[in-house]
Amino acid sequence: MLRPVTCIMGRGRHRILCRVFATAEGYIVHLLGGTRPHVGAIALGLPRPSLKGTHVSSTASVLTLLGHKDDELARPAALSLAAALNAPVVVVAGVHVDDPGPGELLRLATNARRAVWVARQVLTRRPRNQEPSK
Repeated sequence: MLRPVTCIMGRGRHRILCRVFATAEGYIVHLLGGTRPHVGAIALGLPRPSLKGTHVSSTASVLTLLGHKDDELARPAALSLAAALNAPVVVVAGVHVDDPGPGELLRLATNARRAVWVARQVLTRRPRNQEPSK
């Protein structure tokens, strides 16, 4: 198995870690952060032919733990990565901060989106069987 791709965005309680593990069958993604990383939702993204052209699109199925909103991070990440990588992607997401102030949830979501975007850029530039350069 290849070494995981790790992207970190933000600092302190707004820090988000996106770690992507490549496997023979697809990808496993950890999208964790805040003050209490946890398992809040999982999303399975599957690539499929686009309904509006010749490119690859994706669909996702999501399971969310009761009382959590981490599906709002897991689903877009799974959709984006499955389409870009043309492979199944499982995202485990869990981001929590106690008593978030105005704008903090938006900052966390933005950091999550950015971390996934950077990981996607790294992964689409290297062949699946190639280790990242040191």
